[in-house]
Amino acid sequence: MNTEKFNDSITISPEALAALGGGELAYVRTIRSEDVQRLFPQAPEIAPGLTLFTLHAADGTPIMLTDSREAALANASEHELTTVSVH
Repeated sequence: MNTEKFNDSITISPEALAALGGGELAYVRTIRSEDVQRLFPQAPEIAPGLTLFTLHAADGTPIMLTDSREAALANASEHELTTVSVH
């Protein structure tokens, strides 16, 4: 692979990707209220049709559920986690 070109693809295993965060990185994503029980089985029943926000560790472990992106980012900051954008 030619590493001088920016358009070359690099493949990284899920395990290696998870290790990159090292307890310092997190990301925020949206979730539908209908999917909450899958990630947060201990959560109470939530009305369907809502858009919520989850904070996840770099390895994908869900950390928190909230109704605002700002609250998720504030929680990450309180725990000294750097949030990154994932697409």
